[in-house]
Amino acid sequence: MTFLDSDVWGEKYLSDGWRTATATRPVVEPATGDRLGAVGLATAEDAGRAAARAAEAQREWAATPPQRRAAVLRRAGDLFTEHAAEIEEWLVREAGSVRSKAAFEVGLAIGECFECAGLPSHPQGEVLTSEEARWSLARRRPAGVVSVIAPFNFPLILGLRSVAPALALGNAVLLKPDPRTAVSGGVVIARVFEEAGLPEGVLHLLPGDGSVGQAVVEAPEVRVVSFTGSTPVGRAIGERAGKLLKRAHLELGGNNALVVLPGADVAKAASAGAFGSYLHQGQICMTTGRHIVHESLVEEYTAALAAKARALPVGDPAREDVALGPIIDRRQLERIHGIVTDSVAAGAKVAAGGEIDGACYRATVLTGVTTDMPAWREEIFGPVAPVVSFATLEEAAEIVDDCEYGLSVGILGDVGTAMKLADRVDSGKVHINQQTVDDEPNAPFGGVKASGTGSRFGGAAANVEAFTETQWVTVRPDIADYPF
Repeated sequence: MTFLDSDVWGEKYLSDGWRTATATRPVVEPATGDRLGAVGLATAEDAGRAAARAAEAQREWAATPPQRRAAVLRRAGDLFTEHAAEIEEWLVREAGSVRSKAAFEVGLAIGECFECAGLPSHPQGEVLTSEEARWSLARRRPAGVVSVIAPFNFPLILGLRSVAPALALGNAVLLKPDPRTAVSGGVVIARVFEEAGLPEGVLHLLPGDGSVGQAVVEAPEVRVVSFTGSTPVGRAIGERAGKLLKRAHLELGGNNALVVLPGADVAKAASAGAFGSYLHQGQICMTTGRHIVHESLVEEYTAALAAKARALPVGDPAREDVALGPIIDRRQLERIHGIVTDSVAAGAKVAAGGEIDGACYRATVLTGVTTDMPAWREEIFGPVAPVVSFATLEEAAEIVDDCEYGLSVGILGDVGTAMKLADRVDSGKVHINQQTVDDEPNAPFGGVKASGTGSRFGGAAANVEAFTETQWVTVRPDIADYPF
């Protein structure tokens, strides 16, 4: 048997062991439509039972000595390393990842586990001053049960970046992956922690439809909801969590800008722009969705970007050496093409791409774009690079911020000028002389405006803030005297 042999997880979900599900969903390879297996789907009732069991198991897990919890996280990192090739193959076939992206994602998962292995021994509070003759302490305690709802695009790391720190800090977790990537975004994580020695009942894997998502938000045992996905769904989850007085950490959409300053190296800038727009077929919240280029360079840059786009091969990454794999499903493929064709109808010009190619979409460059066109205003979630020009730094800042999202900005060119622009823009992340897509386990990750509720992932400070509660504790040497 292999580590991810379907005999273990096929037609099952994980909740106190692998349970046979009453309903299943086929695992489909988006490049070919081939059936790779079937995952078990949980029901809302299953999720309710899992939440009750998680609350029970969490108390014992939170009481586990820190080094024992850390050992589970270290072992998880080792298991990701040992089984990297098999996990990467699932990311290629189920998520449509090209092989370099799959390897990058597994590398992030390894780093996430080892980074989080330090959390159990991280300082968990502070000593406060007090006007009274006593000790006054603020200590961090596990939140309890955390629900993690993860998307399809980077299914492994976007689930694990909440699962790993939540577990390390003594919480139990209900994980609901996107049903389209329930193996690479769910089964993989469940199997790793199962083999790493995580006690039964602490992590539950609950693939399912919207009713399961609603259940893992509303279960009374759940105190924190960590959601990564679209802004409309995030708004609904945030609203429901707010009514239930639960914390919701929301990492949502983006329409990220890459600014090319005057004097920038055009060849390098076009390479950065192509990577930012076309990595994983543009199906990344940090994808470069808007190219804002100084008027002195815009023609040269657009020509260089279009040449790169035309040269990028598309196809089945499991069977060919390609730069772009399939779009996750037909509905999303047609949505991408609809945005492009609507923008062309409004006056944009296709400099490269603009075509469906089987299950793929060709790397696309649009010129003649205005800022009211769909390709500029919307998060496309596809390999489309619209280009506009600017004349002054003030105009560039206005164009960057004229967007409902605020996740990531890249600025290419003179560092001093870039620093001035960085101070002007409203974004959760700014990368100077890099494109917009970047992530490290020890760095804070999150956006502003419609991109979410700020940096809630990455680094000890953000993770401790996200997955613990603060408790005030005072200690006196004797019972205090009171006037009653």
